[in-house]
Amino acid sequence: MYKNFYGFKEKPFNTTPNPKFFFPSSKHTEALNNLVYAINERKGFVVVTGEIGAGKTTVTRTLLNQLDMNTKTALITNTHLNPKELITQILEEFDVIPKPGGKQRLLSQLNDFLIQQLAANVNVVLIIDEAQNLTPTVLEEVRMLSNLETETDKLIQIILLGQPQLKKKLEHPNLEQFRQRVALYYHLHALDKDETKNYIHHRLKSVSNNGIDLFTAEAFELLYSHSRGIPRIINLVCDSALLSGYIYETKEINATIIEEVIKERDFIGKDSS
Repeated sequence: MYKNFYGFKEKPFNTTPNPKFFFPSSKHTEALNNLVYAINERKGFVVVTGEIGAGKTTVTRTLLNQLDMNTKTALITNTHLNPKELITQILEEFDVIPKPGGKQRLLSQLNDFLIQQLAANVNVVLIIDEAQNLTPTVLEEVRMLSNLETETDKLIQIILLGQPQLKKKLEHPNLEQFRQRVALYYHLHALDKDETKNYIHHRLKSVSNNGIDLFTAEAFELLYSHSRGIPRIINLVCDSALLSGYIYETKEINATIIEEVIKERDFIGKDSS
């Protein structure tokens, strides 16, 4: 709606996890590098946590674009599953047709697939998003998947992505063996004030040949204070602010516009609660 007004090739603040807009902050770059390292070195288990909207999924999508042809991945986003449903979905994600029968037969089928991939020098990666929703029973099943290994190699690399509740869930005494299997743990923190400003500039430059600066210094201050450096909130506020600028026919997004957007967001939040 406002693309032509600002001269954008596309909307800069969509909330979809598009790797094109990956912002290489020190935090997001470190998270990405840790994941690449863990996969390449076949470390087995990795846990990445972060607040809602911190950028975990965008990091993951960027990771998938960087993996070579010798890596097969399965991305599980529906985590309200029982153990059998999980194994079935994993097989389907790897384009393996699940055989009729019980969970044990499915596990045997998955193991055969993994051995075939190892023989072909293919690294297999399972990524489970929103893993905080997994029950302790299903988490234990995920741990058991890490037992699929040879004397020298892990047959499958497992990455769990989740909100901070995931770490609390893993602290349960019954999941001690699970915690011992985690080779790498990383918490993705929010952006600081300078990173928030650079993030917005990065997004604008990604869609504009001129790399235009639309937001005033006061607008940046309010944006950071409200968003606390959470990329998804930044995107939502900036998108609404650009729409307001278009309606007001101004190409300067000032503090007044940001204040209006924040008040509207707060009103909608209270009204829907």
